[in-house]
Amino acid sequence: MSRKLVRPREGRMLAGVCAGLAQRFGLSVGLVRLLFLLSLLLPGSQLIIYVILWILMPNEDRYATARY
Repeated sequence: MSRKLVRPREGRMLAGVCAGLAQRFGLSVGLVRLLFLLSLLLPGSQLIIYVILWILMPNEDRYATARY
């Protein structure tokens, strides 16, 4: 069974987007957070993408209750 892209209940710092991405792709949460912070130094719309993912990614507990 594939892992779903959800914001986990445990391991959040702000909204859980980085933790959810790390779980989904099997990476270290610290690495994903570091890459996100470093990406803020580059021009682009990283914060907008973060907010969009925050809105679109369901909470882990909401996803679990919706399946059953």
